[in-house]
Amino acid sequence: MTRIVVVESDGAGGMIHYAYQMCTALAASGADVTLVTSTYYELAELPHTFEVLPMMRLWPITGPSVLPSGVPRFVAPLYRKIRRLWRGLLFARAWSRTIGYLLAERPDVAQFGAIRFPFQAHHLRRLRRAGITLAQVCHEFEPREAGPLRQRMIRRLSTGLYRCFDVIFLHARETAERLVSHFPVDRDTIRIIPHGNEAMFVTSLDAGGDLRAGYRIPPTRPVVVFFGGLRPSKGLPDLIDAFAMVSAELDAHLIVAGPPAGVDPEALREQAVALGIGDRVVIDDRYLPMCEIGPLMRSATVVALPYRTATASGVLQVAYAFGVPVVATAVGALGTDVTHGETGLLVPPADPEAMASALLKILSDPAEAEHMGSRARELAMSQFAWEPIAASILDAYRGVTG
Repeated sequence: MTRIVVVESDGAGGMIHYAYQMCTALAASGADVTLVTSTYYELAELPHTFEVLPMMRLWPITGPSVLPSGVPRFVAPLYRKIRRLWRGLLFARAWSRTIGYLLAERPDVAQFGAIRFPFQAHHLRRLRRAGITLAQVCHEFEPREAGPLRQRMIRRLSTGLYRCFDVIFLHARETAERLVSHFPVDRDTIRIIPHGNEAMFVTSLDAGGDLRAGYRIPPTRPVVVFFGGLRPSKGLPDLIDAFAMVSAELDAHLIVAGPPAGVDPEALREQAVALGIGDRVVIDDRYLPMCEIGPLMRSATVVALPYRTATASGVLQVAYAFGVPVVATAVGALGTDVTHGETGLLVPPADPEAMASALLKILSDPAEAEHMGSRARELAMSQFAWEPIAASILDAYRGVTG
């Protein structure tokens, strides 16, 4: 039996949802699996077929990213810098403790999600010298929200990082080529696997109903939904521009739901008001509890993914699992995971006119929207099923560990 320790520092959000489902699938395929994660582990109440060690003492990522009450706004930049430094120190301590655990346990495979700092390469090399096979499910390797100078600096400091891994899993050949172009990576270490569906939200985490009444949206009105962290790379201004064009042709609503991560929700509201659609756009800048994700998806006629850059998208898989068609930009794995004309429509990034045209096509044709949603659900349960993904991962590990 292969002993695998999966390390995912995010105890909440899309990364831990992915890790939970992957660990469940690996355990069902016969592996001995342990998940190491944050002390703020949001899935503790779910059934587990693997061991969980919430040992990484970090910080909650689900709270509001605002100043504490009583702190003047003019000190906000300094406050955020101090908080970033403090969290960096917390992460370094938690990471060092995790490496100590791995060196003591000596699993067959240590599998990592996001690697966020160049200094982590030093510890990864220690694990390799100890004879532990290292793997990464590489969701992201580009600092998308950083400026050009910082991006170049991070790439230079991370030159040797991806050489530490015996196996690197990616979700599209296009992203694999980008990784190889950015870093000196041995192509023989790269494996392509599907993202994996988000069926967990359809089963044990679904509160039922939808959120239209809570958002004061008439029950029969078509709704466009954006869901996920509000990041600059996700093209939210493009979506609001596109929705203004949609609203000129069709009586519809737009819901933008997710916590701020570099985008000011108030700026999005102001953009909507300036375009004359303030009464048709809901900006819900909370971290949605998991029981609301199903109701949010059932509120959607179509899910929009207006990303300017991306590798893959868990939100796409959430939409598919609930049988909701999508309009997405053809970036990263979205260009292959969305079957154009079958599960949704693909448009160029940063093109509000094309986004508006695609949204109108789905919103104005309920029968076609239902057909696309049914096909999306079928793909979620077949092409993106976890059982064959887990089998591919274990095959790759057997090839490396013998």
